[in-house]
Amino acid sequence: MKPLWLTLMAATLAFSPASLAFAQGTAAPAATEADDDDDDAAAVEIESEASPMAPAEMPGAGMPASALNGDQLGLPKLSRSSQDIPPLVLGTDENDFAVNRRHFVLRAGQAYRWRISSQGGVEYKLHAPQFYRDVWFNQLVISDLEVHMAGPPAWLEYDAKGTIQVQFNTIRPGNYKWYVEGLEGGQAMEGTITVVP
Repeated sequence: MKPLWLTLMAATLAFSPASLAFAQGTAAPAATEADDDDDDAAAVEIESEASPMAPAEMPGAGMPASALNGDQLGLPKLSRSSQDIPPLVLGTDENDFAVNRRHFVLRAGQAYRWRISSQGGVEYKLHAPQFYRDVWFNQLVISDLEVHMAGPPAWLEYDAKGTIQVQFNTIRPGNYKWYVEGLEGGQAMEGTITVVP
């Protein structure tokens, strides 16, 4: 028997339009910039440039990812081809601790390509340990060189400016945290990855 809270949450999501999830002053999910007319458009970015949201302000924050619905959030339908996730850029020439996006929403069972770049002047160690364990990694691509593996990486490290493209398949819904090791307070570089059915 399902717990009462799960039944109530499912009923609320089933009968409420997706726009109600964004009625608390947060931005509705926007399609990615990559090929607006391409059905291969990627994950939804849940962050507006004008008003970045903290994880607690995300639609459905604190709810199990399995209670959210990719269709109501505006995610593309599952496809056999890999979809591009909006790139994550760590640092800029002006600010070593800037991050272009903090929150990402993906659909379970989909293959993705994610370009993660370093543009700042410091060393970055990008961690997402639980996320790395809960996806199936296909390959890492660095300067057109491919690394294929049978398990997840411990972290991605950037000693200089550059890009690593991560290719993976999401397996199960969940709420995950990514962060750059060793930074706190105003320098904190962190965010979330939510995988929904």
